[in-house]
Amino acid sequence: MNGETAVAASAGPTAAEQALYLAAVAAGGHLSAAALTPADGPALAGLLDQGLLVPAAADYRACAGYTAAGYTAVDPRSVSDRLGAELRTEATRLLVRAERLPAALDDLIRAYDAVPRPAVPLEAVHIEGTAGIRQRISELLSDCTEELLAAQPGPRPAAALRMAMPQDVALLKRGCAMRTLYQPLAVADRVVVEHVRSMAGHGAEVRVLDEPYQRMLVFDRSVAVVPAADDETRAAFVHNPATVAFLVALFERDWSRAAPVDHPVTATTAHPTTTRVGHLLRQGLTQRTIATRLHLSERSVAAHIARLRRRHGAETLFQLGWRMREARTGESDA
Repeated sequence: MNGETAVAASAGPTAAEQALYLAAVAAGGHLSAAALTPADGPALAGLLDQGLLVPAAADYRACAGYTAAGYTAVDPRSVSDRLGAELRTEATRLLVRAERLPAALDDLIRAYDAVPRPAVPLEAVHIEGTAGIRQRISELLSDCTEELLAAQPGPRPAAALRMAMPQDVALLKRGCAMRTLYQPLAVADRVVVEHVRSMAGHGAEVRVLDEPYQRMLVFDRSVAVVPAADDETRAAFVHNPATVAFLVALFERDWSRAAPVDHPVTATTAHPTTTRVGHLLRQGLTQRTIATRLHLSERSVAAHIARLRRRHGAETLFQLGWRMREARTGESDA
């Protein structure tokens, strides 16, 4: 049995094959050819291919193309051991091929890199669809040689972080700088926390800004990527030097006001705005009033309140207020 056959057989016998094998076991481990019907042909072929049935010892001529008078059931444990060994051999072969692939493509990579990139005639290129956007961003990451600026407001899905990690790490290992802005609510997500900690370990800088700002990526201060649709299924890749410089200035302004993350980030870190929201809630202010007082949107205040409810295990605002007062009293008594 070759590697491909072993892979196919590793899925196990079909329902029809199982039924035929069980019939052989029930008959004492021997299946008479006379008991088979034409409909049993595919199942019989499958069991013979997997090695779960073999021509009976007296029917050695079947191996030379003769019709067997019967078939003997084989212990499934021995079949499992054999298939497992073949699959491990095939897996090793594929791993060796995967390790050799980069070297095999070296000449093609050098030829691709040697061709000058044509000048982009447009000030901005719009790409629709997340797949196309990711592909273009991946190319820009591979071509980046100096610096990546990233402003990432709002949550970041775990799948997106997993996809970004290998190329981000490769960028940092090439000696490129990487600075990323997050909002407090994003850094409160445990998945983002682990991502930030890992990236910081490779030399990336991360800051947190508790203000609204524009999502963007800037590669080598020459290409900027910004959303071109509210649902982020369309992106603008900006090449105009003046526009890119303006976006870089916006990033630098926000970066200067952001708080450095120069200590181990944890999902339970109390952010200043959340603390202020809790203080105003204890005073009896409504969500709308708090939003006005702190110059935040009601949606942002609601998100901070949700964090407080999770922290204090409260299901309602009334419970939240009561438990925050209890917690404050306990701290005073201490």
